[in-house]
Amino acid sequence: MVGIVREPIVLTELETITRTEVEKYLAISYTSTFYTILDDAQKLYAVVSVPHLPRPWPSRVVVMAQVVNDKVIIIEDVTDKPLVDALMVNGGVPREKIILAYAGETIPSP
Repeated sequence: MVGIVREPIVLTELETITRTEVEKYLAISYTSTFYTILDDAQKLYAVVSVPHLPRPWPSRVVVMAQVVNDKVIIIEDVTDKPLVDALMVNGGVPREKIILAYAGETIPSP
């Protein structure tokens, strides 16, 4: 059987910063398990929370962002420490490169 050989994915600086900052939202909880979703091919990065059984509440996306062209689109953020702030302060990403889709900011057409 012959496997598929794929070229390695090379991340841009913006993708690396976004991936790194989203990963920092991974948490430890007594009531839920947190998982990171790091999809470099789609440039989509997220942390989800899945409550332990029996599930008293549904699973949820804690934070999710995708890099499209030269913008970071924050799709979801339910934290008390917003990803937008982390990207700007820790990553040096200018605010004009960040779109808060969860807050109703318009996503530009491709």
